[in-house]
Amino acid sequence: MAKYVLVSGGAGYIGSHVTVELLNAGYEVIVADNMSNCDETCYEGVKKITGRADLPLIKMDFCDLEATRKLFKEHQIDAVIHFAAFKAVGESVAEPLKYYKNNLESFVNVITAAHENGGCNILFSSSATVYGEPEKLPVTEKSPRQPATSPYGETKQISEDILSACVKAYTTDGIIKGIALRYFNPIGAHPSALIGELPRGVPNNLVPFITQTAIGKRECLSIFGNDYPTPDGTCLRDYIDVVDLAKAHVAAVSRMLDGKMEESYEVFNVGTGRPVSVLELVNSFEKVNNVKLNYRFTDRRAGDVMSVYADPSLANEKLGWKAERSIDETLESAWKWEKSLAGKE
Repeated sequence: MAKYVLVSGGAGYIGSHVTVELLNAGYEVIVADNMSNCDETCYEGVKKITGRADLPLIKMDFCDLEATRKLFKEHQIDAVIHFAAFKAVGESVAEPLKYYKNNLESFVNVITAAHENGGCNILFSSSATVYGEPEKLPVTEKSPRQPATSPYGETKQISEDILSACVKAYTTDGIIKGIALRYFNPIGAHPSALIGELPRGVPNNLVPFITQTAIGKRECLSIFGNDYPTPDGTCLRDYIDVVDLAKAHVAAVSRMLDGKMEESYEVFNVGTGRPVSVLELVNSFEKVNNVKLNYRFTDRRAGDVMSVYADPSLANEKLGWKAERSIDETLESAWKWEKSLAGKE
């Protein structure tokens, strides 16, 4: 029998790529999204890539408990991948209540509805931000979680704690099992250029700002801080291709549904293990795509961590997953996607 996976926030950037990989792996997918930070571009792209014109899209807000309960009652749901959250570090510093309300309430409602309907496997989209400013690099799953540097990071820490507590509590009726994937910096687009990152308004993430500057939508790229104690003064990150990241979600869902979890709650880092500076990424984009970017250095941005990158060996071993695509391939895909949006590809 087919297994059904609910992807909350599935019309967005990461959710759409995960949906493609789930369908490719033989799962049935229910996409649900309130469309607050996306339109139907990526959803339509998923249908084209997979040939699944019948892919359901349910427009709803997971902060609405009754709508969430209705969804679980009306559909077979064997696992949930939860992406329905706001995700901009800088915005969360400026608008903390928006982040606490949306990110926590939506996740509590998903667990509530899952528990009331007999239980479920829940895959939580966590983040490297739970490590705060790490004392030691690379970070492993056993690295202590430092105080979060932003409300966004704090909502990820709290959500992990909520899932862990519910897994411990609900072991008989309405059993909840959970995996938290702590991923690092997703970038790039699907090789088809039919889906990719499509932020509304001014991008909060680096690569869409790079591509929009390159295509002429933005006048200048701002690099926040060049005075960090790093080799070139800019922040170090672990940039992971979004398709590689999507495949890690499929591996984690399969681990849950195939009964291979060793604990009822597990945590995995999903990254490459290779630190790349912001300036390195900009220079690589210019070189790979043969374009010149107009950029300038500005003040550091509130909430930014100086340096964080993963030790992904646990995910490599237990999930049988490894990041495969190179930074060059990823930056090529991002540029191809931007040109496709502009009708130049």
